[in-house]
Amino acid sequence: MRSSRDRITAIVMLLPSLILLAIFVYVFIAQAISQSMTDWGNNPAQPPLAANVVKSYVGLQNYQNLMTDVLDFNFRNSLTNTFFFTLFFVAGCLGVGLLLALLLDQRVKGEGLFRTIFLFPMALSFVVTGTIWRWMLQPNGGINILPQVLFGWDPIQFSWMNSREVWLPFNWPDVPRILTFIGLAILAFLAVYFTTQRRWKPLRYVIGAAAVILLVFAAGLWDYIWLPLDTPEAENAIAPKGFNAALLGIIIAAVWQMSGYTMAMFLAGIRGIPEELREAARVDGCTEIGVYWHVVMPQLNPIILSAMIVLGHISLKIFDLVFAMAGPDNAQTVVPGLLVYTEGFRANSFASAAAIAVVMLFFVAVLIVPYLWSQLRERRT
Repeated sequence: MRSSRDRITAIVMLLPSLILLAIFVYVFIAQAISQSMTDWGNNPAQPPLAANVVKSYVGLQNYQNLMTDVLDFNFRNSLTNTFFFTLFFVAGCLGVGLLLALLLDQRVKGEGLFRTIFLFPMALSFVVTGTIWRWMLQPNGGINILPQVLFGWDPIQFSWMNSREVWLPFNWPDVPRILTFIGLAILAFLAVYFTTQRRWKPLRYVIGAAAVILLVFAAGLWDYIWLPLDTPEAENAIAPKGFNAALLGIIIAAVWQMSGYTMAMFLAGIRGIPEELREAARVDGCTEIGVYWHVVMPQLNPIILSAMIVLGHISLKIFDLVFAMAGPDNAQTVVPGLLVYTEGFRANSFASAAAIAVVMLFFVAVLIVPYLWSQLRERRT
């Protein structure tokens, strides 16, 4: 039993950290939300850096402009780029990291050396990684001329960060329908999984979420959430939406740096599985592939989830790697973090920059909060 004295001591020890956390995190978050609802920097009659600047309350107008105004097309580009970057970055890191961990689990000679080599990129900052890969991905040098140097073949004709190609194109007004279908597909997969595992409680949550998505879509509530563009024809002409090929080099660089991290997590998880489980599977007639598929992989599910959360958090806030590789003015590779910098420190549109930062915070919270909540529930049970 903990005495009241122990509780008081714990509170006193934690109080300075809690106070600093409240001031430098939550107070600043509240300040950013408050400033995002003003016209600070967007009103020509009020210079944003004036000592006596007057900031008028405009409500959600800045957020509406970000989603509908043709002048803010870069923000919608940044959301599209963030989606594709997150998708391929997380998938690439998990795939490469798992492959490296499985190879190292074969007890190869020099495992310590290989493990160090694979982990070394993680020791670099994203700025260093971006600078190195920017040199390597020059259109007239680096990787493009590698086939010519090694084999005498024609050099690769790809512009990397300078590319203007758009793959998987779509129209911005179609995003609600696309998101609905993607969400239902994911929920259908989870429903099949939970049914085969006979986990009925999470299955009920999945069915409830599917019902909510269908209700939102069928009732046309998306029209109130996803506001229509002011001039959709101009939007498609200026900046067609899709996977910008210029992101490919940035994704490769990011996967190169962070796949060692996922390798270390997977390798630790694999080595933590009792050898008796593998031996029992072999005795029952499992091949080595079957051992990994039926014994090892199910034990790695919590690690996969944790790695996805960490990598997703990194990708949503990515700034320095994109800045170092493509610069802040490349519309093909723009991400929300870059827009906070350009809007806030170049254009002095502090209200717009705050609104973009709040949107970033929202997406990070959507990713992190459910994970933390589930972990807290597991610890309590």
